[in-house]
Amino acid sequence: MRLETVAVIGGGAWGTALAQAAAMAGRQVTLVVRTQEQAEAINATRINAAALPGQALLPNVRAVPALDAADIVILAVPAQSTRTLLSGLEPALLADRPVVLSAKGLETGTLARQSEVLADMAPDAMPFVLSGPSFAVDVASGRPTAVTLAGDDASDTSDLAAALAGPSFRPYAADDRIGVEIAGALKNVYALACGAVEGADLGASARAALIARGYAEMARMVTAMGGSAHTLTGLAGLGDLTLTCTSVQSRNYQFGMALGAGRSTADILASGAKLAEGVATAPVAAALARSLGVEAPLIDAVDAVVAGKANIATIVAGLMSRPLKREA
Repeated sequence: MRLETVAVIGGGAWGTALAQAAAMAGRQVTLVVRTQEQAEAINATRINAAALPGQALLPNVRAVPALDAADIVILAVPAQSTRTLLSGLEPALLADRPVVLSAKGLETGTLARQSEVLADMAPDAMPFVLSGPSFAVDVASGRPTAVTLAGDDASDTSDLAAALAGPSFRPYAADDRIGVEIAGALKNVYALACGAVEGADLGASARAALIARGYAEMARMVTAMGGSAHTLTGLAGLGDLTLTCTSVQSRNYQFGMALGAGRSTADILASGAKLAEGVATAPVAAALARSLGVEAPLIDAVDAVVAGKANIATIVAGLMSRPLKREA
């Protein structure tokens, strides 16, 4: 499998960071952005000023306004935009090629994981899932970052991980696509909750308890979907959950802080807040848990807060009054 050229679709911060990481790994990279004007500006200045201001791109990154043939295709658009994006692509450009899915979310309406959306829209593509503790600014600037790359064929996954690995960006190969996808989607929901605890000034102890119980709830969801609970002990599970649920760099954590301070979802969005994938994922995850018969009180609580049906203090009080059970 030839793995020399990479096309990253999505000119936001994460797409730009992944393009830079692939370039650091020695690949020839095209960054697919929305317009010719945006592509020309990036190529002229070597900076994607709108997404990662001040971060110079390597010479082997070239911005383009449309996807052309590449050995590896990385999708770096929001989870709710994946189906629309794929509907506009020529299927032959994805057929029999590794397509790396980097969005962390479940699709509204269908409850589908990102690889399921890809299977619907481009059934001949080879799906891989990239997830783990990573902020765009860290990846783009070459700070040490370790992530998980999950695929169905062990040899192909290892080869792809090696092709994308550079001196600071280290993808570790895994075979549990379902577990990695569900963990990536749900950690954003729990990050909203942890941010809300911070915003409501409920204390670090409450946040730590929420992370621990969220981890257990995530394990129930992953195993019910056919994934492995063991996946959660690694980068895509515990690693990403810890990062997103404790750092103000996380958009979901920031959004949760605003919710905890008493602001409504509509108000936060109207103020120009950056996209938080967990906002769209929370109601989908709640519906998915119900369909699976999985008890998910934390997901339900976040869904209620996001929908404006309850405030974080009331939710925490309800969670604290649940019947005591043995932990294991």
